[in-house]
This record gives sequence, structure tokens and C-alpha cells, in this order.
Amino acid sequence: MEPGVVKIAEDSDFDMLKLLVDDHTNWKLEYDQGGAKVWTKSTSNCSFKMVKVQTVFQNVNANTLFDVLHDPDYRKEWDEHMQASIEIGYLNPNNDVGYYALSCPTPVKNRDFILQRSWLDMGNEKLILNHSVDHKDYAPRKGYIRAISHLTGFVIRTLDEGCFLGYISQTDPKGKLPPWLVNKITQKFAPKVVKQLRKAAEGYESWKVQQRNPMFKPWIYPELTLLSPRVNISDCVAVDAAVRATECDADSD
Repeated sequence: MEPGVVKIAEDSDFDMLKLLVDDHTNWKLEYDQGGAKVWTKSTSNCSFKMVKVQTVFQNVNANTLFDVLHDPDYRKEWDEHMQASIEIGYLNPNNDVGYYALSCPTPVKNRDFILQRSWLDMGNEKLILNHSVDHKDYAPRKGYIRAISHLTGFVIRTLDEGCFLGYISQTDPKGKLPPWLVNKITQKFAPKVVKQLRKAAEGYESWKVQQRNPMFKPWIYPELTLLSPRVNISDCVAVDAAVRATECDADSD
């Protein structure tokens, strides 16, 4: 999946994700504590390293973790960095496009993304991919830098004692942050994401029961996607380059 290119995910895209998660060739192990491992890998297409995390969540159902990673209402509960999450619409029942904004510590400007997300549920193995695209109605906002996700992916597998989680991410935050600093921060941030997800998964079922629509899960029940807007690929076009440069150039005014 290439940033800026809107494309319905194919089996080969999901196979690529699984290969990245399972094959450690040319990856460097950076962290191994508390049941979580973090690797990094340099690639030719981006100066920011790819990061990989693997862990096992004891007593967490794979279906529950899949729901947590999808449910936009619940994300407001557990993602302390999220400032906005907007569903732009669906390309088809297994591919959507959305807007996501997150806070960054001062003096770094906040970041936002337009993301195409793709998923595949094969029962005991569930896969999620996302990468950055554009949309004509979501130009860069003042006070934010439009970051680029080259690839973010999750592999969830059912285990007897819980579930396995494999996580891959390669993101260019744009602005003028030096790659070495971003790479260092990302390596330290990855284990924190794992802890957040574990806690979120442990609380999801009770939270969902309290909602008025506990069975509203479009990522599982495709017919529910008919209630949401459809995205035309022709609308997924880049904003004016001059506008992007004005809003996304630096982390300080």
C-alpha cells in the first residue's frame, strides 16, 4: 500500500503484513521486557525506521481486541492523545477512510492524518492495515502538521491463553523533527501503546454493554456500513501543494 494511493486491499497486501510481523530478518531487537518485544528496521523508502511490536495478551479474546482497534467511540475513552476521529466514509465493507488528529507535547505541533484502513477477519487470525491518503474535504488544518503513515498494521491471532498481537508502524511526522529523535521516541512509545491496548481490551466488554447499541459493529456486520457515507475514489485527491506547505512546514511558528 503506497501513501496517497487509494486501493482496495488485496490478499497480497495482507500477506505482506504477516510476513513483516513474522520474519525478523534484518530487524534489530531494541526492547524485550514484560512480555513485549520491540524491533526496528531501516528501509530505503523512508528515513524513519519501521517499528515492530509483538506481545501476548493473557485472558484477552482476539475478537475483543479486534473490536477495540475498530470502535471509534471507545477510542475516545482510552486514547489519551486523540483529539478528533471522523469517519469520512466507506470504500466497501472492508475498507474505509477517516480523519484522525492527535496531540503532541509542547513545543511540537499537533499532527493529523487522513487514513485508508483495510481489514480482514479470518476467524482465528484478524488483520488490519492503514496508510495515508488524501481527501478534498480535509485540507491541512491550522495548528496541525499533516503526517504520513507509510504503513500501520495489526495481526491478531487466537491463542489458548488469550491472543497474540503483532504491530507494525512506519510513520513520517513531517515538519522538521530530526529522524534520530523520532526513531528514539517511537521505540520508547511502542511498549506504552501495548500497555494501553491491554488495559483498553480488559475494559471493553463491560463498557460496550453499557452502550445503547452494543451490537453496532460495522467492522463485523457489513450490512451496517450501509448506514454510513460512501467515499468516491475521485474525492481522494491531494490538496493544493501551497496550502500543504504553509500549514505543514515546521513545528514552531
